[in-house]
Formats: sequence, structure tokens, C-alpha cells
Amino acid sequence: MRRQGSGADRKVHSQKYMDEERNSRRKPPKQKRIRNKEFTRITYVFVSLFLVMMGYIVYFNAVKSKDVINSPYNKRQEAFADRVVRGNILDQSGNVLAKTEVGEDGSETRVYPYGPMYAHVVGYDSFGGAGLELTENFSLVNSNAFILERIMNDFKDQKNIGDNIVTTLDTDVQRAAYQALGDNKGAVFVMEASTGKVLAMVSGSSFDPNTLADTWPTLNSDNENSPLLNRAMQGLYAPGSTFKIITALEYMREHSDYQNYTYDCSGEIEHQGAVIHCFNGTVHGHQTLADSFANSCNASFCNIGLMLDRNAYRETAEKLLFNKKLPNLLSYSKSKFSVTKQTTDAELMMTAMGQGETLVSPYHLALITAAAANGGTLMEPYLVDEIVNHTGTRVKKNMPKKYKTLMTSEEAAQLKEYMEGVVSYGTGTLLSGESYSAAGKTGTAEYSSDKNKSHSWFVGFSNVENPELVVSVVVEGADDTGVKAVPIAKAVFDAYYYR
Repeated sequence: MRRQGSGADRKVHSQKYMDEERNSRRKPPKQKRIRNKEFTRITYVFVSLFLVMMGYIVYFNAVKSKDVINSPYNKRQEAFADRVVRGNILDQSGNVLAKTEVGEDGSETRVYPYGPMYAHVVGYDSFGGAGLELTENFSLVNSNAFILERIMNDFKDQKNIGDNIVTTLDTDVQRAAYQALGDNKGAVFVMEASTGKVLAMVSGSSFDPNTLADTWPTLNSDNENSPLLNRAMQGLYAPGSTFKIITALEYMREHSDYQNYTYDCSGEIEHQGAVIHCFNGTVHGHQTLADSFANSCNASFCNIGLMLDRNAYRETAEKLLFNKKLPNLLSYSKSKFSVTKQTTDAELMMTAMGQGETLVSPYHLALITAAAANGGTLMEPYLVDEIVNHTGTRVKKNMPKKYKTLMTSEEAAQLKEYMEGVVSYGTGTLLSGESYSAAGKTGTAEYSSDKNKSHSWFVGFSNVENPELVVSVVVEGADDTGVKAVPIAKAVFDAYYYR
């Protein structure tokens, strides 16, 4: 006979069962907990991969997509070109800079009405492409013609008409720059300070893109003149005295009492056995910082260089985009600034006056000048104002946008004042006395062991109170040709203001 438990035993057993049930609900089995942790880790991994992928997509669309789309290796472009007649490239007034002529037999010929004048900035669509023909290739072989028109063309097995590129280029300014540079090697770059619009880009020596099929081997092998090189963007030169803009800025940053700076120039400076002369041995006498800048006194700026902190100097140069990427306008060369803690005093003196190992492009100096003119803010330079279909209907419009702040507004205002002095009483007086005002900095850059061999520089801007045009000019071997940079800049300003 089974013994019956007492009521108290049954009560204890029931309570124990309830406690175990409650605990089982509260705490999942160990194996289940392990599985949950694994699911959590996997979830985190997939979320991280998703975020990385989305980040890359954003980066690709914002930074790399244009390069990939316009790459000559992109097969999609070939497919478009087979069914689209390449669009036109126009200046801001609608003048045709590049067009495709279709023969009766259906053959297509790319034509450049202005020949060598626009060769480097407009470029060419053969031999791998260059200039705007390359960077805007996808738009030119794409058609945003009205849908019914495209359907009818497909039905008739006819090509659609590609979109047109309306540039910011100003043919009057471009022609003035091209003619003023003449047969000389060098470059002229012109942009608007407040918007970043590029109005002109000239490189000499040039070539005729209409005859590339016949002249390509010769042009490609001409190492002496390098006619295919876009000197405005890719040419690297010793900046000469134009670099005194950067040196003056660094001195201002390190010395709050820079307005009290003085130097007595004897025509040369000697330090630790190194002797550096002012241009043509000119004795400038008593010089303030403003005078040193306006008169381009080498001795004074060498003296200033010896007072600079090397690391801070390099930091300022790099904030001004030396050794750094530049706005991706067209293919360009990086500028070079090599001062380090190990730089000798003699090298530092040469750097401060714009010689030594420093190298810069006309494009880069235009950007620095534009920032000084625009209160310290560099606007992103651009060449394409809008894209329209062949009937003129807008497809895309580009707007001015800030690229980077290169200096404070106070620093910019002071540099602007110093650059005004260059024109009012210094080395750039050729630009004074016009209906427009101007400011800038001249430069003479030695480029060989022969001290008489030099390039001529000018960087500056017009309408000083409300700056408009920024001009950067370099003339190679100006000592041989007699052509200087300042008259070329004046020709550009005159073409803009007196047309």
C-alpha cells in the first residue's frame, strides 16, 4: 500500500516545481544563449559590411564615378558612341569650340574651329583623349534628346544627337591671352575669384587638334617644345618672387608685430658664406615688409626666411596645397615644397625668395591668389557651366561652391594690401592708371646654372575692392624673348574690361 505524502510535502514539491518553471522561463538554456550571441555577432558583421558598402557607394559617386565613367577603358562609352553623334563643346556665349561634322556617307569628323587657341583646355577625342573631350566624354556621347525623337531615330536606325557642354570659357579673354603669349612657351590661367569659373586657359607651345591624325607622331616625340603638355595645369616651375606671398603670410603668422618689420637693403645679403643678390643688384635701402613685397627685395625676404620656423613654414605651405591634391579640374601636376627641420639656412633663404627646390604650376598659384582675393576662401574652380541637349534644354547646371579656406579674412586683407602696393609703386606699375584697379605679384625665376636665364611670372587680380578676374601668367625664357608676364596680364584685363 502506497504511502501518501503529507500535505506539507506536496506543498513543498509544488513550490519547487513552480520555482524551476519560473527559472526556466527567466533564463534560457546555455546552448540557446550561445546561439543568440552568434546571431548577434553575425548581425553586427553584416551591418558593418552594409555601412562600409554604403560609405564606398557615397565616396564612389562623389569622388571616383566621374573618372570611371570618363575612362577610355569604359566599354559603355563605346556602345553609346555607336548610336550617338558626339555633342558640341561651347563657350559661355555659345561659340562652338568643338563639333562633329557628319558626311553624306555617314562618316564623322571632329572639328575644332579655333584650332590651337583652345587646344589644351578643350583637348581632343582621339589618341586616348585630353582636356574637356576626355573629362566630359560621357556627357558628349550621351543623348538626352526628347524620348519621342530617340524612339523615331531608333526606328529609322539613325543616331541620336549627343548632349552639348556649355563651358565657362570666355573667347574674348582666351583670344587675348593666346595672342599675348604668342609663340612663347608658357601659360595663362584666368578665373573668377568669387565663383571659381575658369574663363581662359592657354598653354604654349600649342598644336592644331584638327590635324592630329597627321602630326601625332611628331608632336608626341617633340621633347624640346612638349606641345602636348598643358603647361597651365601640368607645368612645374620655380615660382620666383611670386612665392613671397607665401613667405609673407608665414612671417605674419609667426610675428604679430610684422607691421614693425624693417630691413636696410644693400643690394645683397650674406649669411654663412652664402651670398644672394637683389635682382640686377638693385639697392633698395630702408624697407618695411610692405616695401620689401612691392619692390620684391630678395635680400629682405632672405632675412625674413632666416626668422621662420621650418616646421611652421612647411605647415603653412601645405595648407596652401603644396604637396597636396588640388581641385580636380583637369589633369594636373602636384606642386612641391621641400623645407624640413634639416633644411640649411642657405636653402631656407633661397626658398623664402622663391628659388631653391620649390616647384609650382600656374594653376596652383592662381588658386592661392584667388583665395587671397576672396577673403581667404578658395572657390572650387570649374569649366562646365551646364549640360544641355541638342535643342538647348538644360540637363544639368553647375553652381559655385566653396572648396577650402586657405587663410583668415584678416590675412587675406593684408596680403591684398601688399599686392596693391606692387601695382601702385612696385614692380607691377604697368597695371596702374586704368579704369579698373589691379593688385598682384611679379616674379623672376632662374631655371638654369646660367643666372641670366629666367622665367617671368605674374599673379594678380582686378577690381581690388570687389575682386573679379584672377590671372596667373608664366613666360619661359623671358630673358631670350623679351616678353614679360605683366603685359600679358594687362592684355587679359583690357580684353575683359574694354570690349
